[in-house]
Amino acid sequence: MLKDKYAEQITKIFAKYPDKRSAIMPLLYLAQEHYGYVSPEGINEVAELCEIDPTQVKSIAGFYTMYRETPKGKYWLQVCTDLPCALVGADKFYHDLLDYLGIQDGDTTPDGLFTVEHVMCLAACDRAPMLQCNFRYVENLDMEKMKALIEQWRAEAAAEAQASSD
Repeated sequence: MLKDKYAEQITKIFAKYPDKRSAIMPLLYLAQEHYGYVSPEGINEVAELCEIDPTQVKSIAGFYTMYRETPKGKYWLQVCTDLPCALVGADKFYHDLLDYLGIQDGDTTPDGLFTVEHVMCLAACDRAPMLQCNFRYVENLDMEKMKALIEQWRAEAAAEAQASSD
């Protein structure tokens, strides 16, 4: 449960917000971090912490695109394909990335590591092609750089899996 694993963080969050309802969004981030997405369990736990109905929490999670309501890969890649980025190659980059990973828009690779989606405007047009990986920007990309990142992330995930099995 969130309140056990993240007790210190929850206390700090509530200290910032005199009204518990105001803490819904940061608590949803904790739930997403814990479960890998905003799961029904996470919705219920946030509702309990904020002392409100779960449907109110679900409506917030459903409104904002930064909350994942379905499981995603360990690396959630959101590629900006808005017009300014597309004009400097982002659209082609996006399709090349999907082809490289062997998936379609919104799909997750069979190993569960990568989910790729296109999004509109991440406000980094001057550094396109770019993407957001788990809410962190990766800018000035081409497929050579992207392939190197994918292999780096695969190696990191394999090392984490090995360490947790030891």
